[in-house]
Amino acid sequence: MIDKMIAYESGELTDTETLELFSELIRTGMAWKLQGSYGRTANRLIDLGLIGKGGELSLSYFEH
Repeated sequence: MIDKMIAYESGELTDTETLELFSELIRTGMAWKLQGSYGRTANRLIDLGLIGKGGELSLSYFEH
């Protein structure tokens, strides 16, 4: 997961890869333990309905 986080911070992940990363971070609770930007981004993705509060990915994103 560290490699994915480094790639995210370097802007190297696709939108789908970013959602998958944050889905995992939310599921494991790590989104809330890392630096503030991760928690803020996780909350934003939840607010947008792209990821559920339990970390589940929204199927509507993948239907586009």
